[in-house]
Amino acid sequence: MSELRSLLEAHVIDGALPGAVALIARGEDVEVAAVGAVDMAGSAPMARDSLFRVASLTKPVVAAATMVLIEDGLLALGSPVARWLPELADPVVVRTPSSLVDDVVPAERPITVADLLTSRAGYGFPSDFSLPALQPLISVLKQGPPQPQHIADPDTWMARLARIPLLYQPGREWLYNTCSDILGVLLARAAGQSLPDLLAERIFEPLGMRDTAFAVPPEQLHRFTSYYRTAPAGGALELADAPGGQWSTVPPFPSGADGLVSTADDLYAFGRMLLAEGAYAGGRLLAPDSVRQMTSDHLTAPQREAAALFLDGQGWGYGGSVDVARLDPWNVPGRYGWIGGTGTAAHVVPATGAVTVLLTQRETDSPAVPAQMREFWAYAARR
Repeated sequence: MSELRSLLEAHVIDGALPGAVALIARGEDVEVAAVGAVDMAGSAPMARDSLFRVASLTKPVVAAATMVLIEDGLLALGSPVARWLPELADPVVVRTPSSLVDDVVPAERPITVADLLTSRAGYGFPSDFSLPALQPLISVLKQGPPQPQHIADPDTWMARLARIPLLYQPGREWLYNTCSDILGVLLARAAGQSLPDLLAERIFEPLGMRDTAFAVPPEQLHRFTSYYRTAPAGGALELADAPGGQWSTVPPFPSGADGLVSTADDLYAFGRMLLAEGAYAGGRLLAPDSVRQMTSDHLTAPQREAAALFLDGQGWGYGGSVDVARLDPWNVPGRYGWIGGTGTAAHVVPATGAVTVLLTQRETDSPAVPAQMREFWAYAARR
């Protein structure tokens, strides 16, 4: 039994996980382990091609699609988003982060495409969840753990967003999550097609990501894992979504922040494209400079410090974190990727040519990195 399989099976045996799929690749050397079962009942064994809700791993994919449209000339980094999102033509900002939602001032400048890509538009989760201006994002827009069938359609969602003030002036601070959802709406409007169709045509089909989408078709539900979270009382896991649940049909709001379902091999294909600076076996998806922009830190030191609850010493590129210092054996400077709240993670390490993917069915309980991810990354770093 391989060390990778052993370390994952330990978490299945102790009840922390129903199952997991892990992939570590360096060049043509690919190691894969599938352990446990697709659900707590053990109805079927986990397989390499099992389908998972990948949550925030959607963000780098949407960032890549944004760069595709920039290369097409449909968008530009410095363009104000109001051209495509007129709801955000005249945003207002709370006077101070702790101000009430009706204590506002005008935005000092327009929100740009670059602001959305770097999560610095002024909307999103801060480290302090008690701030009044954050509450409408949760109660009105349903920001938080993914719940695709309970979100309004994009036009309605944008109309509601327009009535919520920014927490910070555009470009001032890094805030989590909401900017990727806004970006998804922007892409659809700029391209003149739905976000699912745009991603399928411009990202998934070229890269051969045949299983990545916003919903699982009926004939593939047997491969779809169940999704769990810790029960409110702690300890045991409770079912959050079954295969025939919220991801069994295309949602009203295809979330650019956390909506996709995928597999280890599809995420590996995406990672290989990034390592190859935008190239893939059949051609080129992105120019090398576009990939460099995606995978470079765009934050200032104070912005990284203010976002420490989420970034924990990392920087932020487009749609994903960028390691800026070696804090642990796996934090190689330049390592790019992200963690999904559904217990998923995918990274590329340009310095070593590695792609790492870990998929589990257990929702992360806090911003703290789960033990199984740390152990997996430590193994991948010394492999």
